[in-house]
Amino acid sequence: MIHPLSQNWQKLKVKEIAPLQRGFDLPVKDIKPGNYPVVFSNGFLKRHSKFKAKAPGVVTGRSGTIGKVFFIEENYWPHNTALWVTNFNGNDPKFIYYFYCKLNPERFSAGSGVPTLNRNDVHAHEALLPPLPEQQRIVSVLEIWDKAIEKLELKIKLKKNVKKGLMQQLLTGKKRLPGFSGEWVEVKLGDVCKIKTGKKDNKDKIENGQYPFFVRSPNIERINTFAFDGEAILVPGEGNIGSIFHYIDGKFDYHQRVYKISDFNDKSFGKFIYYYLFMNFGRHALQSSVKATVDSLRLPMFTEFAITIPKEDEQRAIAVIFTSADQEIELLQSKLQKLKDQKTYLLNNLITGRIRIPETMSISS
Repeated sequence: MIHPLSQNWQKLKVKEIAPLQRGFDLPVKDIKPGNYPVVFSNGFLKRHSKFKAKAPGVVTGRSGTIGKVFFIEENYWPHNTALWVTNFNGNDPKFIYYFYCKLNPERFSAGSGVPTLNRNDVHAHEALLPPLPEQQRIVSVLEIWDKAIEKLELKIKLKKNVKKGLMQQLLTGKKRLPGFSGEWVEVKLGDVCKIKTGKKDNKDKIENGQYPFFVRSPNIERINTFAFDGEAILVPGEGNIGSIFHYIDGKFDYHQRVYKISDFNDKSFGKFIYYYLFMNFGRHALQSSVKATVDSLRLPMFTEFAITIPKEDEQRAIAVIFTSADQEIELLQSKLQKLKDQKTYLLNNLITGRIRIPETMSISS
């Protein structure tokens, strides 16, 4: 492979490529509604009546949220919590955006409290810079992946919105599936299943363990023991209460502050209960939680929770629809992750010159 330095790539300090400057002070109380985005360290949060920088722009976080890089296609106000590129020095602006994404500004951060990015440390870093025509070819390739990712993210969002709308109709009885009738009945959750907490702690998790281990977070850990084998819903009793729900049918173990909802009777269908809780339990949890160091839930908040359900066969039919929707979404999310991995690979190799794009290559989306 031909080394990029022998093909007109320059080794320069970042300051010589595209220097950064601290943004401009703008207290929230002074923001006046307008057309121009205010770019904070974590992105576009508000719009203002004035701008300080002309498009296109490249911005990254200076304090607080560090590591994200933003490309701005309209005149904007770079906030003082951010750093913005003041001069592209004849380079392609979109290439500079990808350049900073590959550079990963987060690795230059310092501070034990609020992370802070020192632009002088970034400026001193040396990197390889291709000539403008090759910059433009690199941008053309990476934009193909960006467009594909954006398109798939939109499709996933739409699928989730459709599912949410169906849940609001089918899980409330506002819309009935063909062939089903009869009144829905209100019961207490504790009357249709058994609910209890686990006996394990975080220290019991084992990397690459044999079984899933449900803890007080969205992440599922692993463990080499199982306390239950069957269908269950797992809900953390502390932390982000009412927002995390896991469904499983198989062997698993669970944390002492995680509630296992299982052993559903003949009046209830487990997967239906899972979706019902997913849609309705969050509000109940926040209203009923015990306000200690962290919000927490107690057993009666589960057992006394009122649910309105149809007969078991209708529950099953409703659950099948949402399970199918989830499978579609999971498949799309898997495709999305592959696209993101491919883009990361290309980004890392194109920006450094390890992969070259021939001048004669025709690039189209």
